[in-house]
Amino acid sequence: MKVMHLLPSLSSGGVEQVVLELCQGLCPLGVENIVVSAGGAMTEGITAAGARHITLPVGRKSLKTFMMVPRIARLIKAERPDILHLHSRVPAWVGYLAAKRVKRNIRPAVVTTFHGFHSVNFYSGIMAKGDRVIAVSRCMKQHILENYPSTPEEKITVIPNSVDTTQNFPEYAPTAEWRAAWQQQFPELQGKFTLCLPGRITRIKGAAHLIPVISALRARGIPAHAVIVGETKKGKEAFRDEVKAAFAAAGLQDAVTWTGHRRDLRDVLCACDVTLSLTLIPESFGKTTLDALALGRPVAGYEHGGVGEQLDIFLPQGKVPVGDTAAMADLLAAWHTNPPKPHAPVPAPYRRQDMIGAHMELYRELAAQE
Repeated sequence: MKVMHLLPSLSSGGVEQVVLELCQGLCPLGVENIVVSAGGAMTEGITAAGARHITLPVGRKSLKTFMMVPRIARLIKAERPDILHLHSRVPAWVGYLAAKRVKRNIRPAVVTTFHGFHSVNFYSGIMAKGDRVIAVSRCMKQHILENYPSTPEEKITVIPNSVDTTQNFPEYAPTAEWRAAWQQQFPELQGKFTLCLPGRITRIKGAAHLIPVISALRARGIPAHAVIVGETKKGKEAFRDEVKAAFAAAGLQDAVTWTGHRRDLRDVLCACDVTLSLTLIPESFGKTTLDALALGRPVAGYEHGGVGEQLDIFLPQGKVPVGDTAAMADLLAAWHTNPPKPHAPVPAPYRRQDMIGAHMELYRELAAQE
């Protein structure tokens, strides 16, 4: 079995992480994985997993990228993959058109994955054109059916992203050395009711909703403190500064810590009292919330998207109506002295072996049809 994955790059991000996990899980099963992207920090992990990486700019948002189609077609003819797995829109267009140039007898089966809720238009529609289409949550499958009605339901397979239960489990705890370093770096967190909001610093993540939540908690005498964990992408600095100014205007400049990007997110999730999901629009999945739940940490989130589906299974009492900051404050106030425990152990289909097995089954089914 040979699988060729196309994605824009291997910098940090959810799509990149899923492709890395697929390589780590599939290579030991004898599957040859080839990853085509512009490269990035995670390239080393891809090769360490036993996969090959080919550096090509297949994800650049430019009409010039379509000049890559003949080159990818030649690559497909040379490598003869059984499966061409397309993980993002621009690479999907390039890969789909390239596959069409390959003779049917050596043409790979095309798999596309909807990793996120893209804007609904012709451009995004390429993600629904695979021989099989993977949705990372039930709500993503519903999104596809509603917005791309020409896609038969039987072509869509729900395979949620996963958590490595050998790394994230309720008994895990940061080392004493890590805790000492954390306390030294962020002494303002000592004795506080810490609310972790992980994710890239963008408007849709809902960081501004922390302000009324923390104000309400502090009015009740609860020393709530926001811990915002994530990088600020180039061009998003103005929004970050806007949120900082809003905290200051509310008199809460001392109630928020911005950690920036952290490679030790597992430890950060354990060190904080509650992990939050305040996304203003549904997320297709919600990787960090799943990690926190698997670690046995309480999660409170707006009840939509993939996070709502996770809470249905792991911690139903953590669901809050979308945008209702008063309800969120009420819930967190109740959790301050009596935090709940999520369901454990992690059930199917959220375990890493579930995700790898489901992909393998899908690939084998398609390869058998060739």
